[in-house]
Amino acid sequence: MQPSFIAAKLVPELLVTDVNTSLRFWRDLCGFAVAYHRLDEGFAYLDRDGAQLMLEERGRGRNWVTAQLEVPLGRGVNFQVSVNALAPILDALESAGWPLFLAPEQKWYRTGEVEAGVHQFLVQDPDGYLVRFVSSLGRRPAQRELVK
Repeated sequence: MQPSFIAAKLVPELLVTDVNTSLRFWRDLCGFAVAYHRLDEGFAYLDRDGAQLMLEERGRGRNWVTAQLEVPLGRGVNFQVSVNALAPILDALESAGWPLFLAPEQKWYRTGEVEAGVHQFLVQDPDGYLVRFVSSLGRRPAQRELVK
């Protein structure tokens, strides 16, 4: 582990088909750095400015599986990753011919009496895990009344 590396308080561990294929997506296209790895065990711990996740290859080491796995994995969850800018990731994905699940959009979400704006897009990793990259557009007063 790098001396300056601090693990986040919540870190999802994704069970993947092939750790090297997943690394090409998460590291090479999405800009995550490998904090540390045990590739001989099919494991890598990734970090991108404090957004962290672990990759563990199916069938190697201890896999904690609660039911039969079917692709796409991670159905019902998406992982939001906050970044300063979407363009570098979008450029890398486009250069690799990687399809987007949802094209870039600007969206405002009510958070109490204000709205938080994001520029976002969604993409699936090689195993079908859904990732939502967001860049902040700031905050503004709520544009509509809160329904009670």
